[in-house]
Amino acid sequence: MELIKRWCVAVALLCAAGFVGGAAVRANVTLPRIFGNDMVLQREMTVPVWGWADPGEKVAVRVDDKEAASAVADEKGQWMVKLPAMSAGGPHKLTIVGKNTIELANVLAGEVWICSGQSNMEMGVAACKDAQKEIADANYPQIRLFLVDKKTSGYPLNDVGGNWRVCNPANIAAGGWGGFSAAAYYFGREIHKGLNVPVGLIDTSWGGTRIEPWTPTEGFAAVPALQGIVTAIEKANSEYPKTCAQTLDQLEAAIPPARKALAEGKPMPPLPTVPRHPLDHEQQPTGLYNAMVRGFVPFASRGAIWYQGESNLGEGMLYFEKMKALISGWRKVWGQPDMALYFVQLAPFRYGGDPYRLPGIWEAQTAVLTLPNTGMAVTTDISTINDIHPPNKQDVGKRLALGAMAKTYGKKEIVYSGPMYKSMKADGSTIRLSFDHVGGGLASRDGKDLTWFEIAAADKAFVKAQAKIEGETVVVSSEKVAQPTAVRFGWNELAEPNFMNKEGLPASPFRTEGARP
Repeated sequence: MELIKRWCVAVALLCAAGFVGGAAVRANVTLPRIFGNDMVLQREMTVPVWGWADPGEKVAVRVDDKEAASAVADEKGQWMVKLPAMSAGGPHKLTIVGKNTIELANVLAGEVWICSGQSNMEMGVAACKDAQKEIADANYPQIRLFLVDKKTSGYPLNDVGGNWRVCNPANIAAGGWGGFSAAAYYFGREIHKGLNVPVGLIDTSWGGTRIEPWTPTEGFAAVPALQGIVTAIEKANSEYPKTCAQTLDQLEAAIPPARKALAEGKPMPPLPTVPRHPLDHEQQPTGLYNAMVRGFVPFASRGAIWYQGESNLGEGMLYFEKMKALISGWRKVWGQPDMALYFVQLAPFRYGGDPYRLPGIWEAQTAVLTLPNTGMAVTTDISTINDIHPPNKQDVGKRLALGAMAKTYGKKEIVYSGPMYKSMKADGSTIRLSFDHVGGGLASRDGKDLTWFEIAAADKAFVKAQAKIEGETVVVSSEKVAQPTAVRFGWNELAEPNFMNKEGLPASPFRTEGARP
């Protein structure tokens, strides 16, 4: 019985750690699911390719029948090679040769982007604006789609579920919530058209989830304000094996009376079950990273797009700390310290309760722009106040792509952001505001007076203000405030302001006395 107990503990822990079915004993060379027919490999970058084989087995990887790299599987049966950088194009054939041979066909080299977040990222093309037309028009054989299966885990897993598919009407509408992520697809379509190269999109998203489950432990560890989360993760991981062992002790004790009950024809008493890992949940720290991201790290990619935050509403600038953890964590595990991340600022919505909770998240999201290689798509003009899922994902994708084209791909002529608050100057009864990203000039979207500006004196009792565009500045005033000291813009969950630049990109909400990172 002791031997059985030890074996059960070992198997339980291996399964929990994601090793069974991954790096266990193998007869054949195998690959994680992220490598497959129809995939896109990141161009102009060294490309890791990895998998499993028998310990000591030599594995060679060929590109178009020419050996590009080889490696020997380590004592755990794991191997990795790094292919030389490739130019955009294809199709190519990848051949992985060990004791067996795997051939991957119709492989392209281009731009790879990870697309993650909660429901507004998960929301598929079929659930969004102009669905029938967009699906019918989705014939882009050089765009490839990988939809990661939903799963949670308390420990990092070495694979994810999913398959690469060529972008066509059938595949864009298949699986998920209304098919492949609309925000991701429209982003990828803009990148494909703008660069004329293949694009691979990896959609790993789950509606209603917080940011913490998507973040690796390495990310939390890099942010001093989040050390409590690190402690909780370490505690969960150290205590879970003990809990499993205790459960097996209980099971061992329960088996004899259960057998006796069966022999006597009596109902068998319930047997204890191995509990779920405390982090094995879609809302627990690392729970989704472990199961829906870790399995394709370090698949080469240019960067990521992110659409999340609704489930962290009310956290204010703490959300900035958590975004820092996500970004630094992903950059560390991928080994890409300059990995780009572009994200969507949440749209106005009638959450109810305190109307300033959403502006608090907007402020935190704006602060993320202080981190290198980041960008933000503002959506205050394409919201649906009574629907948390705005159907216009075309403009979301376009605005994310504007940031990538300008900042990642060096298209400096592109105006990629609406006006962003820079500074203020009080002058008697007025305050003059200056902005970055004025583009071709400041403007009102509907030609009417600017909306959702408020002004206050030292008492911070804000009142509605008049706001006029003067050149590249906005002058704000109110007859009710003789000596103003502060301005707020769009500072309400229902605010859909008309302030933008002449390129049609909306200004981000702000408060002049706001928190700063």
